[in-house]
Amino acid sequence: MKTIHAVYEHGVFRPLDPVELPEASHVEFEPKVIEQRAPAPSLDDVYAVLGQSFDTTESDIAARHDEHQP
Repeated sequence: MKTIHAVYEHGVFRPLDPVELPEASHVEFEPKVIEQRAPAPSLDDVYAVLGQSFDTTESDIAARHDEHQP
């Protein structure tokens, strides 16, 4: 028996490595969560952070805008 590592996304288990099985094979397994990622932040979370004010000690932030442009 071989362990197959997969990611569950959008209702489908996607193997992380190639699996040597004939196409359309039926398999049986018992999923075991080994790593659970935190959900992506919602737009409300992003807007909450963007709405906060921060003290940057810069009197005119717009004056330095071009420093980080390609």
